[in-house]
Amino acid sequence: MFGYATDETPNYMPYAIELSHQLAKKLTEVRKNKEIPYLRPDGKVQVTIEYEEDIPKRIDTILISTQHREEADIEQLKKDIKEKVIEKVVPSDKIDENTKIYINPTGRFVIGGPLGDTGLTGRKIIVDTYGGYSRHGGGAFSGKDASKVDRSASYMLRHIARNIVANKLAKKCELQIAYAIGKKEPLSIWINTFGTATKPEEEILEIIQNTFDLTPNGIIHYLKLKKPIYTQTTNYGHFGKANLPWEANVSLETFPKETFVLPN
Repeated sequence: MFGYATDETPNYMPYAIELSHQLAKKLTEVRKNKEIPYLRPDGKVQVTIEYEEDIPKRIDTILISTQHREEADIEQLKKDIKEKVIEKVVPSDKIDENTKIYINPTGRFVIGGPLGDTGLTGRKIIVDTYGGYSRHGGGAFSGKDASKVDRSASYMLRHIARNIVANKLAKKCELQIAYAIGKKEPLSIWINTFGTATKPEEEILEIIQNTFDLTPNGIIHYLKLKKPIYTQTTNYGHFGKANLPWEANVSLETFPKETFVLPN
């Protein structure tokens, strides 16, 4: 399992996936409030960012495909999406004359949802995490209870990576953890701060190991994963949302591990 965080956005998410989520939310908003009354529920958003020295410099490409009613005019749709979605969300200083904007590039999109995607299984796990900016262990989250480390450990690693960045121990951080069936303690934990750490990575790992109980039960107890919180993860990703427990800020320097150990 992997967890990731970066300081390029206020919620420590990669800029491209954060902007994609904002565009997707806006697309839903203009459909539900009937600002664009002919839209239908199915849709997708993709954003490609150009970086300069690890800093988002400009938007190279924005792609939005949205389902619509049969009678919708495709040229009007393109105009409405550009004016009422893209221009309302995307910072103007990140777009230039070379930015490519594709709206329903394959043409009309009338049939959507399960009818248009027969055979679809699970969730788009990369959309649920970091948009391809970080690695993924391969396990889906949605539909699994918290005893499955595919879900719970990924949440915990996001929480830890976020707090490594929030505590300014690094500007970006990727964590990897491995478990074996029947063994509660992780087999290994690995860190990569991409040369941005403010102290040796070995010391950061020691802080992690001295602060958090990384057994499955310890994670469930600490993040309170048996509470009914999961409706917030059904759209726009599982990370970067302020009200979820794995998005909380903590001080890694001051919290002792005993705080998080399960009681006997």
